[in-house]
Amino acid sequence: MAHRIAVLALEGVLAMDLGIAARVFDAACDPAGTPLYSVTTCSLGGRPVRTHEGFRIVVDHDESLLESADTVVIATQEPERHLLATGELPPEVAAAFARIGPRTRVVSLCTSAFLLAAAGLLDGMRATTHWALCDAFARLFPRIEVDPDVLFVDNGRVLTSAGGAAGIDVCLHLIRRDHGAAVAGAAARRCVVAPWREGGQAQFIEHPVPKDAGRSTSATRQWALDRLAEPLTLEDMARHAHMSVRTFTRRFRGEVGTSPLRWLLQCRLNQARRLLESTELTVARVATASGFGDPVALRKHFAAHLGLSPLAYRRAHNAPDPTAVSR
Repeated sequence: MAHRIAVLALEGVLAMDLGIAARVFDAACDPAGTPLYSVTTCSLGGRPVRTHEGFRIVVDHDESLLESADTVVIATQEPERHLLATGELPPEVAAAFARIGPRTRVVSLCTSAFLLAAAGLLDGMRATTHWALCDAFARLFPRIEVDPDVLFVDNGRVLTSAGGAAGIDVCLHLIRRDHGAAVAGAAARRCVVAPWREGGQAQFIEHPVPKDAGRSTSATRQWALDRLAEPLTLEDMARHAHMSVRTFTRRFRGEVGTSPLRWLLQCRLNQARRLLESTELTVARVATASGFGDPVALRKHFAAHLGLSPLAYRRAHNAPDPTAVSR
């Protein structure tokens, strides 16, 4: 039986974002071509919904659809002023959320993270939303750790994604989590999108361009990517760029939106993920090839950033699980 996904469209929904879940999940099929997901859209009371773009859409289901869903996706909508001011859900939305089962997976696209936070679904967790509203989100919900740099955050049952196309990223991530990298990659190809985007939304955050931005750090970034297995330091990168550490760090942050060492760590994590998904290398060899040096460091960073061990990640993505894997 196909995994049932209910998409909730609320007033002010962004029309483009409303179609993301159906477009991506409908592209996921088993080897025989059978769809793995069934996506249906609903609204409060089954009523037509006013979109952010100024027209209305008509849906065929009301919020009772949420009761039987395996996954609920809250499409991006324009947060109400009352919610932004008080952190409280409108009563009708709260009643709809109460229909969601305790084991149902819940996903917010972009600013819908405000709704999950107001419902208490993110208390004590890490979350993200559109970078322009992360500060407001953090002030309104201090019990939640806000990460403005990532494209999405997976807390297991509850997931949040950043703005715009990050909704595609989190949907592909769920396909990868449910059925492995091959199925997710095939779905991405059908949608003509990248199966995994490098970096996070930090690269899209608006940052003032440094006044002395005549020289870029891009060549050094490529140099570092070609040497991820080596023990690179901040001093090494600054030396390659022919800059002082202070100047290099300032220019790097201005161009990329994060620090050089944080960027390097993310690149190494991405490299380790690729190797775990697509090769039979032992965890020890993956740690070496991605620049972590030893399995202990790799496990530490996987636990901190992905919430699971390298072996669990490999199993979750249906990659070969060699009997000789180093623990």
